[in-house]
Amino acid sequence: MMDLLFVKRGGIIFYMKNVMLTFFFAVMLCSCREKQAEIVENPLEKPTIVGFSQIGSESSWRTCNTNSIIRAAESEGFQVVYADAEQKQENQIRALRSFIVYRVDAILFAPIVESGWDGVLSEAKEAGIPVIVVDRKIRTKDKSLVAGFIGENALEEGKKAAEFLLKKYADMSDGEKRNILEITGTADSSTAKERSRGFREMLSEHGNGRFSVIFCESGDFLRSRGNEIISQIIAYNGGELKIGTKKIDIIFSHNDAMTLGILDALDKGGIAPGSDVTIVSVDGEQSAINELKRGRLNCVVECNPRTGEQLMKLVKTVLSGGEIPAESYVDEDLFTEFDNLTLLEGRGY
Repeated sequence: MMDLLFVKRGGIIFYMKNVMLTFFFAVMLCSCREKQAEIVENPLEKPTIVGFSQIGSESSWRTCNTNSIIRAAESEGFQVVYADAEQKQENQIRALRSFIVYRVDAILFAPIVESGWDGVLSEAKEAGIPVIVVDRKIRTKDKSLVAGFIGENALEEGKKAAEFLLKKYADMSDGEKRNILEITGTADSSTAKERSRGFREMLSEHGNGRFSVIFCESGDFLRSRGNEIISQIIAYNGGELKIGTKKIDIIFSHNDAMTLGILDALDKGGIAPGSDVTIVSVDGEQSAINELKRGRLNCVVECNPRTGEQLMKLVKTVLSGGEIPAESYVDEDLFTEFDNLTLLEGRGY
């Protein structure tokens, strides 16, 4: 692995090899005089620089995703300008504009929400800088503003969660129903929308009316919110896990961070997760797999954070003038109480 320096300037973190530090600041931070412009245009001296805007660092999944991308870029000899948006869209838009000013060769970003990106992406297009969307999708009026998307297939993740429930409750007697509490991710994020849609479509098409989502709340992909939602439900209902008069049989949580918060709240309330209530989670963090092995979770749908290697192939194609698919997905697995998990390798996140 190369030796890197981490230099923070204006909220942006520069990852670079020691030998490139002087050059980078000479090109990016000095005035654009003609002689300097000639140096920038020299392909023998100019490194490939990519700007990477990440949502934040709210979970071990997100940290693994960030490391995967930065290390893959490093292995290609790319310099990375990294910005942590700290869960705020305005920070992310500001970072993208900074990348444009610095004249990076390509922009990579994991959007916090679907909408509100057309303005800054139009600026990137005018500057001739290709943009690849990572992890979450965006909604835009002009599809030419982005070169492509790579990440998880959230719609299929939702379907896998539902398929597990169909299998687990396949022997329900006539007239039996199961009530579901769904805790979604960030509102207006493509991941939350697609996981929810895939989950509900599968149950609607194959559940024969036996499953009902009786309550849905956004947990913003945060452990604290998962804990808060369940704690409030239990407290409001006199120590019981129910909505009104309806007992909650199943919790579908959109990510492991929220799920861990849910487990904390259930433990405090004296409710046994995995037996008193069935819990389905998404991500595949090691902590969630450990809870699955203990019987405290019933199913974990993998959301693969290791997009770096595939992403760099897309970056190289785009920078060489080629086209990439509108959507690219990483491989993902499913882990359930029905599986033999003893030989499962460590997750690494």
